[in-house]
Amino acid sequence: MGDHGSGALAGVRVLELGNFIAAPSAGRLLADFGADVVKVERPTGGDELRRWRLHEGETSLLFRVLNRNKRSVTLDLGRPEGQAVALELVRRSDVVLENFRPGTLERWGLAVERMREVNPDVIVVRVSGYGQSGPYLDRPGFGGVAEAVGGLRNLTGYPDRPPTRVGISLADSVAGLYAVIGALMGLHRRTSTGQGEVVDVALYEAVYSLMESLTPDHDAFGVEPERAGSALPGIVPSNTYLCGDGRYVVISGNGDAIFRRLMRVIGRSDLATEPRLADNAGRVEHAASIDTAIAAWTRLMPHEEVLLRLGDGQIPASPIYTAADIAKDPHYAARGMLERHRVRIAAGDEREVLFPGVVPKLAEEPGRTRWLGPEPGEHTDAVLAELGIDDARRAALRELRVI
Repeated sequence: MGDHGSGALAGVRVLELGNFIAAPSAGRLLADFGADVVKVERPTGGDELRRWRLHEGETSLLFRVLNRNKRSVTLDLGRPEGQAVALELVRRSDVVLENFRPGTLERWGLAVERMREVNPDVIVVRVSGYGQSGPYLDRPGFGGVAEAVGGLRNLTGYPDRPPTRVGISLADSVAGLYAVIGALMGLHRRTSTGQGEVVDVALYEAVYSLMESLTPDHDAFGVEPERAGSALPGIVPSNTYLCGDGRYVVISGNGDAIFRRLMRVIGRSDLATEPRLADNAGRVEHAASIDTAIAAWTRLMPHEEVLLRLGDGQIPASPIYTAADIAKDPHYAARGMLERHRVRIAAGDEREVLFPGVVPKLAEEPGRTRWLGPEPGEHTDAVLAELGIDDARRAALRELRVI
């Protein structure tokens, strides 16, 4: 499908049939490192994400971020003519990403078995709410639901208030990471055996995988953890504290040696040498008194002074960053996490805007932002021409509104 340039994944061809966040976040990461990712969008309106968090113009910056470095093709997968083109794309792809509801691709004549007829060693990565099997197979599932089913939502917030959510699409993003891991495993297996792979990523399982010892603690000891607000349950001290200027700081003093240093910094050497607080188990029993002592100290001064003293004591701590804090932070800038790109907001309105950098960092073949998320169908003609679909056939497909 054309040379996508340099990068650790240069030469890998990816067909992205997904929308919203989960599969596109996986496609973005693959594209960041040189894979040629062709994103298929609907001919009318494109990916719905274009209108999520849309503040001005026609395409959200959320879409521009999650679909950078990809080529956009418009294609109606519900039409036989569109399905035929899709199979031509599958034929030339190493990896297919999709996050439709289970059964959707099968209904469109694009089942895994059909893909393998045209490309026997293709790697198909499927992301869905509940996975491709099980009694919940047919239930619709979005990220918020996955956070609830995966056990996370029960632990977010304060015990006397309703469960809250993180202000990002956490389940989708984590599922996207697992999708990339699965795709890379599939590519490695194909190199070793010559055979493809099917990767099944469920949103709720992506969340559940983050839940540490939730299940074994419950099964072995009957423990049902409760929401703990800003504290980290079972690890003390690790909490958020109010400073004298109204700003909050996060302090993680839960290592044994760190705890002793922290107590000396806040003027509580008595607690630093208290035998009952020598290890985490003892500190958990006295969490309230420890937090009270730290909070009494942080209230005495502005957060800058709190952080200065904690830094001198080698105590892990930080203010709670806002978007404005991130934009002016020198470490973000030095690490290449703030990239300025010119972006189209609307017709006649282009602006220089800060965008996030590429993660992770590779020393020899780093990823990079080649371009932001494209316009709908911006690359349709070029990609279809690479498939051997000539001007006449493209015109016919356009007349039928398949592309």
